[in-house]
Amino acid sequence: MTMNESMADFYPMPPELADMAPALQAIRSEARRFETDADALKTIFNCIDLTTLNPTDSATSVCEFVERVNRFAADHPDLGNVGGICVHSVFAPVLKKTLRVPGVRRAVVSAGFPSSQTFTDVKCLETQRAVEFGADEVDVVMAVGEFLDGNYEFVGTELARVKAAAGNARLKVILETGALRDAEDVWNASLLAIASGADIIKTSTGKGIPGASHEAAFVMCHAIAAYARNTGRKIGFKPAGGIATVEDAAVYYNIVRTVCGPEWLCSSLFRVGASRLANTLVSAIRSLQSGTEQTIKYF
Repeated sequence: MTMNESMADFYPMPPELADMAPALQAIRSEARRFETDADALKTIFNCIDLTTLNPTDSATSVCEFVERVNRFAADHPDLGNVGGICVHSVFAPVLKKTLRVPGVRRAVVSAGFPSSQTFTDVKCLETQRAVEFGADEVDVVMAVGEFLDGNYEFVGTELARVKAAAGNARLKVILETGALRDAEDVWNASLLAIASGADIIKTSTGKGIPGASHEAAFVMCHAIAAYARNTGRKIGFKPAGGIATVEDAAVYYNIVRTVCGPEWLCSSLFRVGASRLANTLVSAIRSLQSGTEQTIKYF
């Protein structure tokens, strides 16, 4: 299924997305109540993809990173745990060997992350190897330059090949929305990724190009909701890139809640790529529970 022949015709962008400012303002206003809702903040925490993607990462440092997640349940048994841990693909075996927490997904970035500027065969091989070594989720970047040039068939075919290489692992497709020109680009990229096999669509890499925005999230969630209404298949959503405050996280939470529905507010359908946010959320939850300000640095 190509953008030109099927998806774009069957799923035209809703006219209200051309002027989304009033709807977003209402969502932002309502989101303020979730900033002091401990249950909502726990849900956001449970949907975090705790991430380390540094050039200085090593098997030792990733193992230590994972051990913090292993210990968290014992130290904070009432909070649950993060939704996943995301590392470079070469560290998939470390995740497989070290992570001992049921329900926390083993995610890797793959396919030439973050630029996606390599051969399709290389993207497929990297993805296949990461899954063979234990990854059960794979985050990849669509070929943004080819998309902007209108080469939708190439982009879709490549993503479908990477999806096939991922086998039973879930595929998260990063649109790099900060590089896209307008809401229509975000809408079309969302549909193209979904049609090509994405299980979750993600805003950004957080590497240089502007990261997540409320506007992009609003459009992406509308595409997810439209697809679910027509097919019954629920695609997940992951905002990532620059999300560091409780206030901002609450807005993304409320965008998903309002546009897709409350049933999306679980780690299988909602992820937040914001490692800096983890400590902030734990501190905010403990502050609400105790009535005094807490500052917790765990991760």
